Amino acid sequence: MSHKHAVRNAITSVVMAGSIATAAADETSIRLTEGPGLPQVQASCSMCHSLDYILMNSPFQDKAAWEKTVNKMVKVMGAPLTAEDIATVVGYLDSHYGKEPAPASP
Repeated sequence: MSHKHAVRNAITSVVMAGSIATAAADETSIRLTEGPGLPQVQASCSMCHSLDYILMNSPFQDKAAWEKTVNKMVKVMGAPLTAEDIATVVGYLDSHYGKEPAPASP
């Protein structure tokens, strides 16, 4: 690769990374429901992804699914949440964005 192409690729990468970071950082249009645990959810979840993931996943998640999702974020993705943080986040998500669990089969 020529020096000219290498410089162009480097500049393009920097510009694109800046654009992505700016777009991901703007959470002002996303409004989650007020309630106990909201500040913890906003702080914990938005450190890694957009809060719109909550809205996109809420039709599919009951409490067990939110617990599984949050635990995956901690154990697999490395989110720095304590057991108390996890309980707060799951409680908020289940209360405001959780679907009712399916009825048990007879």
